Amino acid sequence: MPRHARVLLPGVPLHVVQRGHNRQPCFLSDTDYRVYLEIVREHSVAAGCSVHAYVLMTNHVHMLLSFVDIAVAPLLIGRIGQQYSQYLNRRLGRRSTTWDGRYRSSPVPTDTYVLACQRYIEMNPVRAGMVALPEHYRWSSYRANVGLGKDRLVTPHDVYLGLASEQCGCQSAYESLFARPLTDDQLRSLRFAASANQVVGCLPRRRGRRSAQLAATEHDR
Repeated sequence: MPRHARVLLPGVPLHVVQRGHNRQPCFLSDTDYRVYLEIVREHSVAAGCSVHAYVLMTNHVHMLLSFVDIAVAPLLIGRIGQQYSQYLNRRLGRRSTTWDGRYRSSPVPTDTYVLACQRYIEMNPVRAGMVALPEHYRWSSYRANVGLGKDRLVTPHDVYLGLASEQCGCQSAYESLFARPLTDDQLRSLRFAASANQVVGCLPRRRGRRSAQLAATEHDR
């Protein structure tokens, strides 16, 4: 079956998901998480890419990214994955595939879904039952976005900055959003778009069996 072309829209943030091969762990130590984040920081700066939210789960990664030139997105994500895989293989003394085929991506319409996507990403460890609260998970952007710590990888999106007139106000307003869970429609839209490489919010009017299967695969473990 031919691959579907990725949807890349200028000026629209991109939700990127990359999973470990056969859903096996791709982070085996604290150092692995740190190395991956440093690789992302190095390449994102060089590519004119801003990271608004991320979470590194045991066997997969979510990131919300914006690009000055959206055309560089595939090259950037490919370089990040390749360099990390080379690092992990050297550390473990092996020759193996770290990632499960192509990464998945979905454009996130700014006004309607950016903050929902950030919350979806940062709540992954809670939904997976790994922690009780998002601030308890070390490898995400949540603490930076709510003002509990600094993270040089994270750049606030304009929608986030529009929550208040001052940075501390943005952090407080953003944190308050987590008091309300994402709706079923939001979760379904975000998961389906990531599975099908489609724009978030563009669910088919009649979801066929294949569409339902794709959406069902996008869970949090």
